[in-house]
Amino acid sequence: MSIEQFEAVSLYVCVSGLIAYMFFIMYKLASESKAGKMGTFAIFLTLGLGMFAFIAKEVLTIVMPV
Repeated sequence: MSIEQFEAVSLYVCVSGLIAYMFFIMYKLASESKAGKMGTFAIFLTLGLGMFAFIAKEVLTIVMPV
């Protein structure tokens, strides 16, 4: 495995783990603050948009070659 392959694999694995951990943090934030259904939806929508943008960027770079 070359250095470039290792860096690419580790980037996707580490970022995926970070995204999963961030979803856990959002869930804990919503449950501890007793946000209710609408508040929980708002938390996941607003904080999840940044993660969605990162994922969408990666998908678009794969789908649309330069």
